Amino acid sequence: MTSAIRPTGITLNKREGFLEIRWSDDAVCRYPLSELREACPCVECRGGHAFMGREHDPEDILTLTPKRSYSVERIDMIGNYAIQPVWDDGHHTGLYTWEYLRRLCPKTAGV
Repeated sequence: MTSAIRPTGITLNKREGFLEIRWSDDAVCRYPLSELREACPCVECRGGHAFMGREHDPEDILTLTPKRSYSVERIDMIGNYAIQPVWDDGHHTGLYTWEYLRRLCPKTAGV
């Protein structure tokens, strides 16, 4: 992914439980919320600083097994580079950068 690829639209569908991002290269990625929560990139969820590198990112978000069903209360924009979901379990420290979200795009999206 080049750094020029950015979201052109972000839709949170709370009822059906997904986040959809339309990208500037016309790709569309639909992220199931529970799996997106399991892929949280914060240090707490990753299990410490030793697991923060890209090599510890999930290869396919759809293979993650959520501990439970999660929903998002709201999504905050962080500058022009990330979103920060506020989850129904109170967790809110994960910054999902555009680059990270694009890498997490479910393989079925064909990106």
